Amino acid sequence: MSGKEAIRTEAAPAPAHTFSQGVRKGPILQVSGQGPVDPVTNAYVHPGDVKAQTLRTLENIAAILEAGGASLNDVVMFRVYLTERAHFGEMNEAYGEFVSSRVTDGVLPSRTTVFTGLPREEMLVEIDALAVVD
Repeated sequence: MSGKEAIRTEAAPAPAHTFSQGVRKGPILQVSGQGPVDPVTNAYVHPGDVKAQTLRTLENIAAILEAGGASLNDVVMFRVYLTERAHFGEMNEAYGEFVSSRVTDGVLPSRTTVFTGLPREEMLVEIDALAVVD
């Protein structure tokens, strides 16, 4: 079995803590939880707008997937963390538009949504992904 590989790309925000953007071992690629951070400025963006934060977060995930040799077609599971139950509809709309437009094999990934506190007050959403690369 092959060793683990840290996935790193400048097209997504640098990790703020002691973890990799993603880790690949064989066909498995786990993307660390991403938030609404601009990869160029490393600043949190779209305060108060969960739809825009969801799209930015998914763009960050897509960049890490690509850096790891994967795409949204390879994602088997997303985990979405929201700070407010009231944001579910807007998050779900943005998520649906983004994922549906990029999954071309007709099989949408599984998903779990959890309502919780997040590390930064300005974060309304955080998402991670698990991909299996053929």
